[in-house]
Amino acid sequence: MYASREDIGYDFGDDSKVGSKPIKPNPNIDGGWAWMIVLSSFLVHILIMGSQMALGILNMEWLEEFNQSRGLTAWVSSLSMGITLIVGPFIGLFISMCGCRKTAIIGGILNALGWILSAYASNVHYLFLTFGVTAGVGSGMVYLPAVVMVGQYFQKRRALAQGLSTTGTGFGAFLMTALLKYLCTEFGWRNAMFIQGAISLNLCVCGALMRPLSPKDVVSEKCVVRSNSGDNQAKALSCSAETINSKGVLSEEPEKKQEATNEEVLDSVQHIEIGGKSRSRRDMYGLRILKTVSQLTITVRKGFAMWYSSYFGAASLFTNRVFVAFIIWALFAYSSFVIPFIHLPEIVKQYNLSSQNNIFPLTSIIAIVHIFGKVILGIISDLPCISTWNVFLMANFTLVTCILTLPLMQTYISLAVVCALIGFSSGYFSLMPVVTEDLVGTKHLANAYGIIICANGISALLGPPFAGWIYDITHKYDFSFYICGLLYMMGIIFL
Repeated sequence: MYASREDIGYDFGDDSKVGSKPIKPNPNIDGGWAWMIVLSSFLVHILIMGSQMALGILNMEWLEEFNQSRGLTAWVSSLSMGITLIVGPFIGLFISMCGCRKTAIIGGILNALGWILSAYASNVHYLFLTFGVTAGVGSGMVYLPAVVMVGQYFQKRRALAQGLSTTGTGFGAFLMTALLKYLCTEFGWRNAMFIQGAISLNLCVCGALMRPLSPKDVVSEKCVVRSNSGDNQAKALSCSAETINSKGVLSEEPEKKQEATNEEVLDSVQHIEIGGKSRSRRDMYGLRILKTVSQLTITVRKGFAMWYSSYFGAASLFTNRVFVAFIIWALFAYSSFVIPFIHLPEIVKQYNLSSQNNIFPLTSIIAIVHIFGKVILGIISDLPCISTWNVFLMANFTLVTCILTLPLMQTYISLAVVCALIGFSSGYFSLMPVVTEDLVGTKHLANAYGIIICANGISALLGPPFAGWIYDITHKYDFSFYICGLLYMMGIIFL
C-alpha cells in the first residue's frame, strides 16, 4: 500500500557508513518536550475546531438578530470553517518564512481579533468579513502549525500522537457548545463573542509552546528509521523526505547554493559593520538596520523559494502520483463525513424515532466514538507489524460502506450501530498527517498537508449544498447518501 519507487525517488547513500556512526537520538523526539507539543495541539483543536463545531448556537442568535434567510446566515459559519482549511497552502508559505511558532502566534491574535470585532456586527455581511474571513484565516494560521509540529517531534509514535492531539476536536465540540450556550444566555451573543475572543488569545500561548527543533535535530530525525518499518519501502518513506529526483524528487542543491549566496551577503554587511566601528553612532545604527533588512529579505526569499518549488517548480509535489491521488481522495472524503450530520434528523423524523433520539442523539454517538476511534486507530497504526496505509484504507472502506448502508437502517438500534461505526472509522482523520508525511517527508509536510486540508475545505464548502440540492430534486435523503458514497468510493479507488 506504500508509494512506489516510481512515484518517490530515494537516495539512501551508503548504508554501511550510516550504520558505522550511530546517531544519538534527541530526547525530545517521541518524548520530553514532544508531549508538550501534543498538549499544545490538543488545546488548539479545542479552541478552533471545537468552537467551529459549536457555531450552531451563534447561528440561531444571528438568525434572530438580523432576520436574514437561513441560507445567507449559514454562510458565516461555513466561510469560517472552509477558509480555515482552504488557506492551508498559503499558510505553508508563512511557515516556510517564519516558522510554526511565529505563524501560530500571529494566527492566534488574528483569530481573537475576528471574534472581538464580530461582537460589534450590524449585519450578516459584516460577519462575513470579521468572522468568516478574519477569524477563519487566523484559525488556519494556528491549525496547520499545530499539526505540523506534532509530525516533526514524533517518529515511532506519530499516529498515536496525532490521534491524541486531534481528540481535542471532539472534546471541544462538547465544551465549547456548553460554554457558548451559557455565555449567550447570561450575557447575550455579542458579549459572548467578545469573551470568546479573549479566550482565543490562549492560542498565542499554544503557539509559544511550539518550540522549533534545531537544524541538527531535524537532520538526525530524518535518518532515524521507524522501528515498525521492516521492509525497504517503509524505510524509504521515513527517510526519503529530502530527495525526489526527476519523477518527483525535491533536491536540496539549489537551496545550498542559495544559502551560500545569502551567507556572502550577510558577511559583506558584517564586514562593513566591523570596518565602521570608528564611525558615528548614527552610521552604526544604519548598518544594523541594513543587516536586519538583509536577514529578513534572505529569510523571505528562501521561504518563498521553498514554497514555490514545492507547488510549482520542476520538483513539485504534484509530480508524486500517489500524492495527487491523495488530493483527489480528500476532495470527496470530508463531504461524505458531514452528510450524516445533515440528514440524520430527517431520518429520525421519518421513522418516528424522535423520542429515542432525544434520549441519546445519534450525532452524539458519532462524536463520542469518533474520539476513541482516533486514539485506537493511532495505537494500531504504531504497532511494528501494521502498515499505517493499510489501517487508513480499511477505515475508509468501513466508512464508505456505512454511508451507503445507513439509509437502509430503519430502527434506532441499527442506526446507532452504523453511527458508531461511522464515528470509529472516521478516526482515520488523525492518520492523515501521518500518511502525508510518509509520502513527502517531514520537511515538506507543511506545504503538502496544506494542500490536503485545502481540498478538505473545498469539500466542506461544496459538499453540504450539493447534498441539499440532491434532496431538493429527489425529495429523498437516500440519494444523497448513495451519490456521495459513490463519489467517496471513487476517491478511495484513486489511492
